[in-house]
Amino acid sequence: MAFSKLTRRAKIKRRIRKKITGTSKLPRLSVYRSNKQIYAQIIDDSKGITLASASSYKNKAAEKGNKIEQATVVGKELAEKALKAGIEGVVFDRNGYLYHGRVKTLANSAREGGLKF
Repeated sequence: MAFSKLTRRAKIKRRIRKKITGTSKLPRLSVYRSNKQIYAQIIDDSKGITLASASSYKNKAAEKGNKIEQATVVGKELAEKALKAGIEGVVFDRNGYLYHGRVKTLANSAREGGLKF
């Protein structure tokens, strides 16, 4: 029986989320990518709140360029918002996606922006 892409990613996501949780001291950086956009948010799982978020949707800086360039802009924007909120370190949650392409670019640009993970 062949799994669809969504069920396969959901299975990987559950496996990852068993090990990764965001706390107040070290929140979780979660990435979601659709076919056109990329979204990232920093979450405190103990309180169940989003501390900072950024996306390429309706983002003037991210509208120009290809998807990789959009991910770079979103990663830097998220890092700026996180540092303003007093967050320096995070745990990276790739959300079932391969650590490759847009996901990797977003992570690297967030690191360049000052986040530690």
